[in-house]
Amino acid sequence: MLDLILDLETQDPDDVLTLCLVAGHPAVRLRAVTITPGSPTQVGLVRHVLRRLERDDVMVGADDPGTGKSHVSGFHDRWLGTPPDAQPDASPADVIAETLRRHPGATLLTGGPLHNLRRFLDTYPDMGLSRWVAQGGFAGDNVVPPEHRLAKFEGRTVCPTFNFNGEPRAALLALSSDRIARRELVSKNVTHSVAYDGGFHERLRPHRDRTAGLALLFTGMEHYLRKRPKGKLLHDPTAACAAIDRTIATWAEVEIVREEGGWGALPTPGSGTFITTALDPERLFEVFVGDNTYRSA
Repeated sequence: MLDLILDLETQDPDDVLTLCLVAGHPAVRLRAVTITPGSPTQVGLVRHVLRRLERDDVMVGADDPGTGKSHVSGFHDRWLGTPPDAQPDASPADVIAETLRRHPGATLLTGGPLHNLRRFLDTYPDMGLSRWVAQGGFAGDNVVPPEHRLAKFEGRTVCPTFNFNGEPRAALLALSSDRIARRELVSKNVTHSVAYDGGFHERLRPHRDRTAGLALLFTGMEHYLRKRPKGKLLHDPTAACAAIDRTIATWAEVEIVREEGGWGALPTPGSGTFITTALDPERLFEVFVGDNTYRSA
């Protein structure tokens, strides 16, 4: 079983879909959720989802950014209504630290800019992570074999990625810290290879009642597909599936580099940093729906 801390944001559908996926997944023990940037409206939304999934036991960490904005997209209101604002249990750094005290081998999965990971590293200099899985980074032609390259990224070795560019100093800190034993980056070129479209939705339909989380996710995507029938790329849920089972992807051990706002990877054995270069879509779907045969955790 995977003990998991999920760090999310709520400006797009992906992160809350991921929360639904992992909150009831048979291979996951969701221990905590931390929120970026952390408004009371975001906390209210996360608590609402956890309550619907009967997961009030999950700690919630956030720091109110004081912007006066909700930081919640309109999609969530259409899907889940507008729950009341709420307060967190503690700051993100404190929630991560307390979770690691209780569950020392817990994995941190990040789906947005890395503010909260930086706060944890800054606030708790004597603590570290055994494993960090991030949706972010880019593997270019110097790392990805020709047969696995996407046409949209052909010829590129660096590319901007939102989650790292949202807080580049935090990304550079986390990517270089010797307090993170293993870093696994689910790269942009891989997450752009799989979409939740009408076909995926219909394939999921007979499995949707396996967990309350899948059922809620399915309902959310019914709303989404009505307005956007072409569907959406599966960024954060793919990263979650890779956290559950590494064998859904092929990995290369690399050093991450930043060039003029773009991110790339250089093959570097022994770095402790791994990035996805290809994806097994069938295995991804099996993990997504809760197939009980897991090859790694």
